[in-house]
Amino acid sequence: MRSLAALLILAALPAGAGEITAADATRLSHLVEQDCGSCHGLTRKGGLGSPLTREALDGQDRETLATIILDGMPGSAMPPWRPIMTEEEAYWIADYLLEAEK
Repeated sequence: MRSLAALLILAALPAGAGEITAADATRLSHLVEQDCGSCHGLTRKGGLGSPLTREALDGQDRETLATIILDGMPGSAMPPWRPIMTEEEAYWIADYLLEAEK
């Protein structure tokens, strides 16, 4: 279940802006750490959801990750974020996860 905090963070982002600003990046990184972390673990090493560490995502491409973020994974606890997130935001998160040092 999405938290109210995630909805408030995303509501503050400009819809369809096409470009992620520094302020947007700060909000999105907070979203990853707190809201994604509630299922994937605060250190992204797994929990209810699979690990999101660089090692665990090795070999994944950003398009696949962005699609999973946007459309969720049917039959799992991973919800679709497309109703409240732009494609640019999902791609930013995918890149963030692929480049993360945790």
